[in-house]
Amino acid sequence: MYESFFGLHSKPFDLVPDPRFLYLGRAHQKALNYLRYGIEEGAGFVLLTGEVGSGKTTIIRNLIGELDTGVCLAMVFNTRVSGEQLLSLINDDFGLETVGKDKVTLLRDLNDFLIARHAEGCRSILIIDEAQNLSPETLEEVRLLSNLEAAHSKLLQIILVGQPELQKVLARSDLRQLRQRISINCNLDPLNRQETENYILHRLELAGNREAVRFAEGAFDVIFKHSRGTPRLINIFCDFLLLAAFAESTTVLHPELVEEVAGEFSTREASIREKDPTASGPPMGAEENGSWKDILSLIEDLQDRQQKLMGRFVLQEKMIKSLIDGQREVAKQKAENLRMEETLSGISRQLSDLRTGLRFSSGIRSELPEKEPEKKGFLERLFGV
Repeated sequence: MYESFFGLHSKPFDLVPDPRFLYLGRAHQKALNYLRYGIEEGAGFVLLTGEVGSGKTTIIRNLIGELDTGVCLAMVFNTRVSGEQLLSLINDDFGLETVGKDKVTLLRDLNDFLIARHAEGCRSILIIDEAQNLSPETLEEVRLLSNLEAAHSKLLQIILVGQPELQKVLARSDLRQLRQRISINCNLDPLNRQETENYILHRLELAGNREAVRFAEGAFDVIFKHSRGTPRLINIFCDFLLLAAFAESTTVLHPELVEEVAGEFSTREASIREKDPTASGPPMGAEENGSWKDILSLIEDLQDRQQKLMGRFVLQEKMIKSLIDGQREVAKQKAENLRMEETLSGISRQLSDLRTGLRFSSGIRSELPEKEPEKKGFLERLFGV
């Protein structure tokens, strides 16, 4: 909605994980390099973890975009499933028939498929997102999939993506075999203060205008303080900042405006702490048992305020339109009056010329018949002849 006002061709702080907007901070660049290396070297298991909103999905989508045509890819997002259900989801994403088949048949079909792709020179990769939701039993089923191998290489590479809780699950003693098979392990840390500033300007530039707004002194510090370098929270903060600036018809994010938006974050966090006085350690967005709920609640609060601001904005737009329409009507009347004035001026000049001509026409009254005294009277009153 505000894109044209700021000279942008798209929303710079959308919550959709768009790989076009990927900003590679130190941790993100490292993770991407590790993932690339793991795929090129045919690592059996690769693990990527990071907090909610840290950019895991964006990195994975960027990685997928780099894969060549010689890769067969399956992705699983629904991880609250049993081992057999997970196997069915994997086969389905590889394009295999799954209806009415038991676990043994599903596993045999997957093995035959992977062998056929390997013979064709294709690499097969499985990406399991939100892997922290998998039960230890299901994770063990995933480990068994890595036993599918050819003479000199794995038939299936597996990339596990999840929140930090996944690391704790993998630390269980009964999952040590799976843990030992993970050859690439990387974690996404939050952006630091300078990376947060670079991230914001990077997204504005990719959206069409790096200088769309001017950040007041200390604005980046406030954004970093309340977002803690988490990309998703930065997006929420900055999107609302742009909306608030748009509602005020300004391209300057002055301290009052930044602090007002920051207050929404502080108020929300204080509310969370009040409801749970025992909450300590990592700030909002990093709690083990509900960070996603807190973030969604924050998004809902911001969207509610967004709607209220948009209501005010629409009313102001209507008022402005009414004033503009009134000004247009006044300008139209002035133009009409000007045309009338010019016409009257022309008529006056013609009348003056006629008076002058009639004064020099002696005997004009004698030329009029006596039976037309009304015309003679009219001429006398009009021209004084």
